[in-house]
Amino acid sequence: MKAIIQPSPLCGEVNAPASKSVAHRALICAALSDKPTEVICSTTSADIDATAECLRRLSAKIERTATGFFVEPIADSTENAELNCGESGSTLRFMLPVAASLGKAVLLYGSGRLPERPIGELCNALCSHGCRTSGDNIPLTVSGRLEAGDYIIDGSVSSQFISGLLLALPQTHAESTVTVIGEIQSKPYIDMTLSVLSDFGIKTEFVGNKIKIFQNNGFISPEKYTVEGDWSNGAFFICADAIDGNNVKCLNLTDKSIQGDKAVAEIAQKYGSDTRIDVGNIPDLVPVLAVTACFFKATTVFYNAARLKIKESDRLLSTKEMINNLGGRAETTDDTLTVYGTGELNGGTVESFNDHRIVMAAAIAASRCKSETAINGCEAVNKSYPTFFEEFQALGGKVNLV
Repeated sequence: MKAIIQPSPLCGEVNAPASKSVAHRALICAALSDKPTEVICSTTSADIDATAECLRRLSAKIERTATGFFVEPIADSTENAELNCGESGSTLRFMLPVAASLGKAVLLYGSGRLPERPIGELCNALCSHGCRTSGDNIPLTVSGRLEAGDYIIDGSVSSQFISGLLLALPQTHAESTVTVIGEIQSKPYIDMTLSVLSDFGIKTEFVGNKIKIFQNNGFISPEKYTVEGDWSNGAFFICADAIDGNNVKCLNLTDKSIQGDKAVAEIAQKYGSDTRIDVGNIPDLVPVLAVTACFFKATTVFYNAARLKIKESDRLLSTKEMINNLGGRAETTDDTLTVYGTGELNGGTVESFNDHRIVMAAAIAASRCKSETAINGCEAVNKSYPTFFEEFQALGGKVNLV
């Protein structure tokens, strides 16, 4: 599918969708709890649905309701279940250790770039504590049962490895530790996992580079759990507001959130002078922050960005190509993306690379380009924000989906 967008400033109010990251964690904790949980989740997406379906395959009963999901816990997981993780890195990296904690043989697979995304570090951690995997990339099977103990894992590849272990280890009911070596990437996502675990009765402690999971009696349902708004997807409209001069308001977001991507609110106010931005904790913001930088006459360097290469696309490459194809100027190294802002973009044709964040960033840019923009593969937004173009149009965006 192609989105044809004509220049038109955005104006008005929009509600941010429910946080995809929180929803993954809440659904898993609810499925492992002692009794049913009503998960209030205002929106869903392909990634959230992938996690819900994997949990169903493990025998949880999950119903979509008018307000979110009603989750009845896993009673006795299915032997030889097959878990389709779709294109969701979170689903794969969380469900792999969670499945291992249930002690059943499970096949995990996926699509898109997911088979290429690294999980070897996580597989090694599982295999050193009672499990067996058939390889270190999907499709693979995991069997055995996850054991409590002291885990050591490299934090420089993905915080999702750590979060996956943290979601699974309470199933052992014994004390465990996870020691993170190397530079921790996206630490706010680990903090988010610990926060959701606490809401489901699991006590943890994070000091220095070591996380302790205390001995426990399992997950305790809060009976009702509300998923907060998503700063990651709200960021597209927050950046539109920065470009359009304070005409777009993104609601359903809280300043008290521990989501790392709430940093967008502060960063969006800094444009206009040469700037260096550390994106180690906020890799998902880079595409939209980069196109926003184009509309200011300054040079912006995004650094600590190597992990962008292993997202849904190689986002260093795809973001650079998006900007250059729209008439801007961007350059990359192995670890940086530099945008030379001129205050404008011309328009042109953008390839999505099957990456939802590239599509949405390009759409925000297209609203203020000088001429028409075409975005190929725009259906990629379904991964995280299926109603994005509806919201875009409601704000005055001129888009034709063909």
